[in-house]
Amino acid sequence: QVQLVESGGGLVQAGGSLRLSCAASGRTFSSYAMGWFRQGPGKEREFVAASNWSGGITYYADSAKGRVTISRDNARNSVYLQMNSLKPADTAGYYCAAKVGKYVWVHTKRDEYDYWGQGTQVTVSS
Repeated sequence: QVQLVESGGGLVQAGGSLRLSCAASGRTFSSYAMGWFRQGPGKEREFVAASNWSGGITYYADSAKGRVTISRDNARNSVYLQMNSLKPADTAGYYCAAKVGKYVWVHTKRDEYDYWGQGTQVTVSS
């Protein structure tokens, strides 16, 4: 069983930045592929960014490219999402997810992930 706990959400003005964190339980975090998803009001949960087990390969949704960076610290069992130039359209609950397995590539689909955190709310005011 893997537990994921997100933090770092909050209220920020448009153009601002936030850094989300996700702490994972377990001793084999370095064997997990990790992803960030978001779900806005009345919308389906959508992919934001993903990292393979080492952080050496990352991938972003088009809406995130150039503004968002996913990173991970396997020694701290944590993955991060740095978000810059935030827009009101970025307002959503943000969720980290873990896929068990030392895959070379990344995963962008919700049903590929095995574990989910409870989410952290990001609200961007105009």
